[in-house]
Amino acid sequence: MKISLIQPGRNNLKYLKWSYDSIRKNQGDHDVEICVADDFSNDGTWDWCQEMMKKDSNFKAIRNEGPTRLGHTILYDRLVNEVATNDICMIYHADMYLCPGALDSIEFFLKPKTIVSLTRIEPPLHPPGPEKVIMDFGIEPEEFNEEALLKYCENTEHKRVTEGIFAPWAFWKKDFQEIGGHDPLYAPQSKEDSDIFNRFQLNGIKFMQTWNGNVYHMTCRGSRFAEGAKRNPDGQVFMKNRETDEWLTQNIKSTRNFIRKWGHFVKHDDYLKPIIPSKYNIGIIIKNCTQQLLAGLEPWCSNIFVDISNELVKGYIDFEQQNTTFNLSNRVQLILVEPKNDILVEIDGNTITQQDYEMIEKLSEIIQDSGEKGEFELGNLKITINSLKTYEKDLIICQTS
Repeated sequence: MKISLIQPGRNNLKYLKWSYDSIRKNQGDHDVEICVADDFSNDGTWDWCQEMMKKDSNFKAIRNEGPTRLGHTILYDRLVNEVATNDICMIYHADMYLCPGALDSIEFFLKPKTIVSLTRIEPPLHPPGPEKVIMDFGIEPEEFNEEALLKYCENTEHKRVTEGIFAPWAFWKKDFQEIGGHDPLYAPQSKEDSDIFNRFQLNGIKFMQTWNGNVYHMTCRGSRFAEGAKRNPDGQVFMKNRETDEWLTQNIKSTRNFIRKWGHFVKHDDYLKPIIPSKYNIGIIIKNCTQQLLAGLEPWCSNIFVDISNELVKGYIDFEQQNTTFNLSNRVQLILVEPKNDILVEIDGNTITQQDYEMIEKLSEIIQDSGEKGEFELGNLKITINSLKTYEKDLIICQTS
């Protein structure tokens, strides 16, 4: 199999070296092109990349010269579209060790209109889940117990296949390009994966996770946990409350943009297969509004109609527009404008409760379950359904890439 591994990274040199060694050691008979993007690193990554391109003809690299990072949302696509020369690619993090036989599993299952994920073996840095294996073979390359990992892989055979998707995921380039790749709405990172997984699924892609092909994944190095993992005096690993301010801020922005686009939080089953509620054209009309209510409710609808002053509306738009590519001047209207949305939700800012907020967060599922036009009340919300037309399939192709 000819396959291109897609690896953006920022200040991840020690992980990139560790990952590179594992790929070349365990790639088997496959022709593996390693495609790296250095995202304005200052740890010597680009010098190493230039050295590797001289030594390894199947190593390709590009560099973002700054002055700010682009993030993997952008660099994944540049590597796939401009650097990778193979028809098959795999999104592959810089902090992943490729286990023996993993690419054999990819080759066995991968076909057009299918995406195949390898199963992650991870140290206990995050809560356990049925979609991965939690085993501690080291939290940094310096303490990595390769011998123990290889022994585990050799003595453990998982013949099952589940339906879900998470990195590393292998795909046919034409299936990726057909939907326009990742949406730069989420740049530099966070929620770009959930967005593209939704769009793949809506476009008829089948997800497969092979449990007989593995990577060891140290997880979240670079942006979220820039200082790496640590152990307490008892040897237990921990990450909690160590996220960078950069990651926390961007995660809030990307979450709000995901809600604007899809109308709900990220949803998936236990094996990370996307759950995609219907997308409706919703207008929220709020009397006795405040700027705080505007900020809290605006992402949850297509348009919001408010009775606050032009000055307060402008202040919100001026502040929030830098965080999104959605045109907020179109989304936020004064209450005097006649709504033309398919579904209207009327709220009084003086009586809105936390329970009402929770209903708004579940609105797409509530409307989907109602199944009919008409008016009804839900808590302090008055809901008018004029049309049940859905729009989620309009989101399949990324229009801004």
